Amino acid sequence: MTGCLWPCVSGTNAKTAGSGGLFRSKPRSPTELVRHMGELLRFLSEHPEPCGGKLDSKREQKMEDLSRAIRETKFTLYGNGDAEPIAEACTQLTKEFFKENILRLIIVNLPHMDLETQKDVTQVIANLQRQKVDSRIIASDYLEVNQDLLDILVCGYDNTDIAIHYSSMLRDCIRHQVAARYVLSSQHMRKFFDYIQFPDFNLASDAFKTFKELLTRHKSTAAEFFNNNYDWFFPEFNSKLLQSSNYIIRRQSIQLLGDILLERLNSSVMVRYVSSKENLIVLMNLLREQSKAIQIEAFRVFKLFTANQNKPREIVSILLTNKSKILRFLKDFTIEKEDRLLESDKEQVSMDILAMEL
Repeated sequence: MTGCLWPCVSGTNAKTAGSGGLFRSKPRSPTELVRHMGELLRFLSEHPEPCGGKLDSKREQKMEDLSRAIRETKFTLYGNGDAEPIAEACTQLTKEFFKENILRLIIVNLPHMDLETQKDVTQVIANLQRQKVDSRIIASDYLEVNQDLLDILVCGYDNTDIAIHYSSMLRDCIRHQVAARYVLSSQHMRKFFDYIQFPDFNLASDAFKTFKELLTRHKSTAAEFFNNNYDWFFPEFNSKLLQSSNYIIRRQSIQLLGDILLERLNSSVMVRYVSSKENLIVLMNLLREQSKAIQIEAFRVFKLFTANQNKPREIVSILLTNKSKILRFLKDFTIEKEDRLLESDKEQVSMDILAMEL
């Protein structure tokens, strides 16, 4: 094979790439690149903050070299506009990256990098989570024995300066079932109810995105989580999300609840949820919202209560007490665009209500 096997740094002459400076004559191979990056990250670990004197100048140069090395890594994995990524190079880089424990070094040192380098890092990590080596996604194997890194990434929400980058990396990691299972079984899940209510809209939305991913991506793992954590999870979901004073949180959460309860693997959890009068009251209050979007999603869950063939007596009592109000709501409940399924569901709920008796 002839020619330049490895992509060069964009906008950088090969002679100036990396710490070899003007005397460097060719780009590094993936193995050389990863090892060089590891050396720079270890230096940064030892000198995380400027401390004055000659060391600052050396540290600044190392930071510049690290930014170039990460950028070169990104071009190896994605291509650089002039050339497509080379499969052999990607495989070699991926093997070396996890062998040299670079993911740990990057996660620990990310807060000390500049914004552009942080952005490059998130792209690199996203790509590496998908790379296969000998038909295996070795990122999954790595995370299985380095689960403490997931603790660091989740707790990144506590640092607003780094939260968006850590959360992006976290979502890429929980593409792997082993990583999602670890987070779901940890105490971190309780934290998301607070993260979702951050005053900063972008951070709150990002936290909800991660929360939803954890609860919906891996169906069997999520079902296990709901069964094992029902007693605390759904009361928290009701009080902090469905009854939140924030419209966006209520709207996103009622839609997520519908997705959870209508998932086939969550059927036992669904039956348990719709057998609770407290849950029914929350849903009926959501049906009274001014927002049509919330009403639609709330109705999607409410109909599960009326369809339950084994309604507890207290559920039947509440529905019968509010029978006329529910039937009037169903009569007036319309949307601009004709929806045959909605009309059919309304008719079925009306029949279920009319057929009820204590």
